[in-house]
Amino acid sequence: MRSLVEPTIFKSYDVRGVYPSQINEDVAYAIGRCFVPLIGSQRATIAVGRDMRPSGRSLAVEFARGACDAGANVVDIGMVSTDALYFAVGKFAFDGGVMITASHNPARYNGMKFTRSEAQAISLDTGLATIRERLAAGALPEKAAARGSVSRRDVLDDFAEHCLSFIDRTKIRPLRIAVDFKFLPCEVVPLYFELDGSFPNHPASPIEPENMIDLQAEVRKRRCDLGVAFDGDADRMFIVDENAAVVDGSTVTALVARKMLEQHPGAKILYNLICSRGVPELIARSGGVPVRSKVGHSIIKALMREEDIVFGGEHSGHFYFRDNWYADSGMIAFLACLELFSTAAKPVSEVIAPIDTRFRSGEINTEVADVSAKLREIEERYADAEVDRLDGLTISYANWWMNVRPSNTEPLLRLNVEGDTRALMEQHRDEALALIRRMPPFRCPD
Repeated sequence: MRSLVEPTIFKSYDVRGVYPSQINEDVAYAIGRCFVPLIGSQRATIAVGRDMRPSGRSLAVEFARGACDAGANVVDIGMVSTDALYFAVGKFAFDGGVMITASHNPARYNGMKFTRSEAQAISLDTGLATIRERLAAGALPEKAAARGSVSRRDVLDDFAEHCLSFIDRTKIRPLRIAVDFKFLPCEVVPLYFELDGSFPNHPASPIEPENMIDLQAEVRKRRCDLGVAFDGDADRMFIVDENAAVVDGSTVTALVARKMLEQHPGAKILYNLICSRGVPELIARSGGVPVRSKVGHSIIKALMREEDIVFGGEHSGHFYFRDNWYADSGMIAFLACLELFSTAAKPVSEVIAPIDTRFRSGEINTEVADVSAKLREIEERYADAEVDRLDGLTISYANWWMNVRPSNTEPLLRLNVEGDTRALMEQHRDEALALIRRMPPFRCPD
């Protein structure tokens, strides 16, 4: 039978592709039909949300039609952030949820993120491959004898109260905050509050420095105490200080970890292995138990459930909370930081100075012909180092370290380097890049 989808739209943790050539209304309908048996109950209730992309509404409608044809009831929660979708699934005990979003990808993309009950993430390994294979074979499940229905529910007020429950509102100072992409005593300087899924001002990926320029300029111009940027579906969050310098994900992880340990003394705190060495150091100093993990939200959420970890953070701006059904929320992380900055009663740059003492390269991607061979070459070159293989290769020395890990979807190696000084970081960054990008020796054919 003819394939109903292009299989490449199924990524490690979601579905994503160009609209309408790769993902469109027919694909959304087909995925909706297949999603219901995946979560194990024909009479399931599924929450569906969407971001601001113009194609989101029609994709949500068609996904819901497919799910209803498979027997499920659908609750349309409208235009929300991804963390609001996770909240809705957990809070209202839905059997599953789907967020129509392409996250930080350009406007021409759209996609879907999926959860089971209690906001448990569904990845390629835990169900998406089943949907992919069924659709690749052109085999939709049978329609249900009793079709489901669609209802509407507004979850935003409940979500706002949930986020605010993580902090003491009485401690928030009247800071001036520039916000990119609104309920506290702060003066909010809005930046691009008109939602436009064509992203006319800049791409929705704040981890890229060029996409933070407008926010940084507004912080300087309006003399804000800080600025905050969220990505396209608002599950990732980045802060800039009063000088418009970006506070990276590692430092935010450390800040929120400190806040969570004040509330949960001695708790386990997770950090992914790309985070700065300063993160586990701060966790230990604050009386917590640092837990190191691979990169990736489905891996992190599962590990946090298994080990009852109260908070987890990633260098990429994802922050996970046990009391948020182990799901990520940029808004909760931002509020935690806001309370910390308020109680510190000093500039953001001074709050983070004792934490952010090292220098990081950021992630640098390189396409390579043979990923496995290149990793072996790197390991041989640094044979005198402490090496672990939790996620790619982590090469550790006393005053610097690096991680090189393969992409899940492309022939890429991703390099991150951290040094105790800028000179050390730059030296070993350049050295590692030269090794990664060096061509193998030419061999004449026999």
